[in-house]
Amino acid sequence: MIRVIRMALERLSLYLPTILMGVLALGTYWLVRSTPMFTPPQANQAQRHEYDYLLQKFSAKNFDATGRLKNEMFGFEARHFPDTDTLEIEQFRFHNFNKNGHAIIATSNRAVVNSDATEVQLIGDALVVREAIIGKSAEAAPRMSFRGEFLHAYLETERVTSNQPVELTRGNDQFTADSLDYDNFEQVMKLQGRVHGTLVQNQPAQQR
Repeated sequence: MIRVIRMALERLSLYLPTILMGVLALGTYWLVRSTPMFTPPQANQAQRHEYDYLLQKFSAKNFDATGRLKNEMFGFEARHFPDTDTLEIEQFRFHNFNKNGHAIIATSNRAVVNSDATEVQLIGDALVVREAIIGKSAEAAPRMSFRGEFLHAYLETERVTSNQPVELTRGNDQFTADSLDYDNFEQVMKLQGRVHGTLVQNQPAQQR
């Protein structure tokens, strides 16, 4: 009897590693099945174009490091969109002052302004006005205005562009065109498409 028990134990010892491996495999399988699966967040999910805050009947001022007023913005209502980091403003009015203190005034029914207010898209009855200044050649540059349904103003570089019909007034002179690219720094203006102009010659002063 003892011999039979001994032989059974010897056989069991031969199969014990296999049995243990099987138990471990079953335990691992059970652990994997029982562990909850966490789905990683989808990368680069497209953000919706929805505003995250709203301003009404507001005004805002922006100053440089020396405390000089750079620009001032007014609007009836503004909505900030985080996906583009822009403000969309209704009944927009904007005053920009360059380093020499010269003012550029922009107004429109609606506007899209970038995060640092250096780029403004004017939409609907858009108007940009540069008051009369003294130019690089120490000569007086007359008041200039741009009007159209769409104007794109780059305030840091003092550039105004449009891919839609515009009307330009410079002093008493008037021009219309299908598109515009004006660089105030370089005093260069490009009018394209159907361009029409009316030049008013200054009348010499009458001698008495």
